[in-house]
Amino acid sequence: MACPETGNPGKVVLTASQIQRMVDRLAHQILERTSGARGTVLLGIPTRGVPLARRLAERIDAFEGVAAPAGTLDVTPFRDDLTIRPARPALPTQVPSGGIDGCRVILVDDVLCSGRTARAALDALLELGRPASVQLAVLVDRGHRELPIRADYVGKNIPTALSELVRVALSEVDGRDEVRLHEGAS
Repeated sequence: MACPETGNPGKVVLTASQIQRMVDRLAHQILERTSGARGTVLLGIPTRGVPLARRLAERIDAFEGVAAPAGTLDVTPFRDDLTIRPARPALPTQVPSGGIDGCRVILVDDVLCSGRTARAALDALLELGRPASVQLAVLVDRGHRELPIRADYVGKNIPTALSELVRVALSEVDGRDEVRLHEGAS
């Protein structure tokens, strides 16, 4: 599939089976670092962080028999780039019925780059309640941080040039699972 920004098809850097293995590994890491994920809530950042959070919750339940509730956290109103990015409709934030107060919240996103989305997610999260702690899980970390933010759980580090673009496709949104690297985006 061609990249809308560049028109080139890009290079597949992660296949569907590799993504599945990364989700499994991330779920295992979460279980290990959270002593079985009890008291953990997963909040996916739209768009592709939402299905990733659901997949992680399913794998945690399959591996440990522990329900880690998954929800969504729309960060659109909290972004600092609303004047320079194309507007997109706000998506509903859906917090699991038990809320987040006193819970360990793991924010889930597809790609970590500048850290600005994660910063916006922290602001959005604090509007909802007071979690005991907040962690970040991402499928891809491509570097280029502008803020002092790091992920606690990373599926794959993919060093990129600023001119490159990482595109994650997930079956729930795009009909297929893959990660492509596109040259010449800016």
